[in-house]
Amino acid sequence: MTSITIFDGSNTIGGNKIYVEENNRGLFLDFGKNFKKYGQFFQEYLQPRSSRGIHDLIKLNLLPKVNIYRKDLVPPDLDISRYPSLNVEAILISHAHQDHYGNIGFLDTDIFVVGSPITLAIIKAMEDTARLSSELEVAFYSEKKMGFHEMTIKSESTSYKGRPMACTDFLDERFENFMRTAMKLAPDKRTRELKKIETQEMRKLSEQPFSFEIQSFPVDHSIYGAVGYLLKGDMTIAYMGDFRLHGKHGNFTRSFIQAARSASILIIEGTRANAEVFEESEEKVEENCLSLIDDTDELVIADFTSRNFERLECFHNIAKKVGRKIVVPAKQAYLLKALEQADGINRLSDVLIFRKYKSSRNYWEVNFLAEHYEQYISPPQISKYPNEYILCFSLYDMKHVLDMRLNGGVYIYSSSEAFEEEDVFDFMRLNQWLRFLNFEIHGFKIEAGLNGTEKPKFSKDFHASGHANREDLRETIERIDPDVIIPVHTDTPAWFKNQFDNVILLKDGQKYQC
Repeated sequence: MTSITIFDGSNTIGGNKIYVEENNRGLFLDFGKNFKKYGQFFQEYLQPRSSRGIHDLIKLNLLPKVNIYRKDLVPPDLDISRYPSLNVEAILISHAHQDHYGNIGFLDTDIFVVGSPITLAIIKAMEDTARLSSELEVAFYSEKKMGFHEMTIKSESTSYKGRPMACTDFLDERFENFMRTAMKLAPDKRTRELKKIETQEMRKLSEQPFSFEIQSFPVDHSIYGAVGYLLKGDMTIAYMGDFRLHGKHGNFTRSFIQAARSASILIIEGTRANAEVFEESEEKVEENCLSLIDDTDELVIADFTSRNFERLECFHNIAKKVGRKIVVPAKQAYLLKALEQADGINRLSDVLIFRKYKSSRNYWEVNFLAEHYEQYISPPQISKYPNEYILCFSLYDMKHVLDMRLNGGVYIYSSSEAFEEEDVFDFMRLNQWLRFLNFEIHGFKIEAGLNGTEKPKFSKDFHASGHANREDLRETIERIDPDVIIPVHTDTPAWFKNQFDNVILLKDGQKYQC
């Protein structure tokens, strides 16, 4: 008998935690962070207490009450042995967005982590460049021990251990070396060699036996490396992850849809099930941005998420066409360098790296970007010829513009997704920065709302979603033609029920057996 339990993500966008089990052995399809639920209790300066391990998250129902977590993250006053145990062999990661992988760091370290080479490289790079945090300890982790108080824990960060990994695609020496190297740590004082991540097991997915036969297929999304999965056991289950048909690589998704026609059960996202349908494409975004940039002789700031490499590629192409250079923050350069370790493509050859003013450099930057130091560019250099650059900055980088001698510029907000309600204040701050810096704003504007409030309104001209619209969702379901449809990653699950007869709506914690 096959069972499917949705532990999270049944009626919210993100936080997917889907457990599929046969004969008391099972797999999780993603194990993401549910930002909406977290936002009910926490914000930027109010976070779960890291010194209490998983205590706060269990108490607030932000993690499922099951006995599958790292023992070194369980403080003495939290008894998880009374919760049901699951025989979890692996976590299958669909892609490297935190709402799909962001809670894996809390899980038992014997569980295999499965993903595409690009996904695993991005996750490793994100962990390399972030502050030490248990929830991000996916590629590697530091064992915790008792803190000053017996109810607390603390890190031992002098060495790292690796989780076992199964890669959906090729493994080569360069990729494996990157995944096994501790970029966050200082080199060995005696040998000057970089320290290694200990006891990391890494295999190809086809070489690691699991309870299900697992096949992975690339799909198009707003991040490289996204995949969908087919699980073959007593039943065949298709898991789409996040996907779209209107991107440059929509053919990837269509190929997976064709393969998924063998599936009896389809687990499908519904991010935009109830959203407006409009014509969109990455090509249209590039065309509109090119027209705008070609018309200005000032500095251009392009704002998009650091992991939307396709959008970076779009602006890189534009820069070449108009005779400008693209400039990225060091963290984004690090991500590009990490991608090269997975697919062999050098994306940094003609990219400049922003040299912000800071009192020290991070080890990950020194250890991994040293060969690119001649590509660094400082604020005074940009100030001298601002019309020669496209600067890839977000709200959190705007403070560095204060170091440049500018008299305005052009700002383009080019997102892959519409904003969430909790982002309103970020856009109000961003608008304040841009007005202060005398930038011409494109991609959003602040409008008066109800009761005198203000909120951002976005232009479709510079936007292409990473998710399928409702017409593409309908096409996908009709082409696969499964016996059972289980929607996840949606705040409008009823749309599926209204459109199709064979829909099973599960609430968080509910199980479907077949």
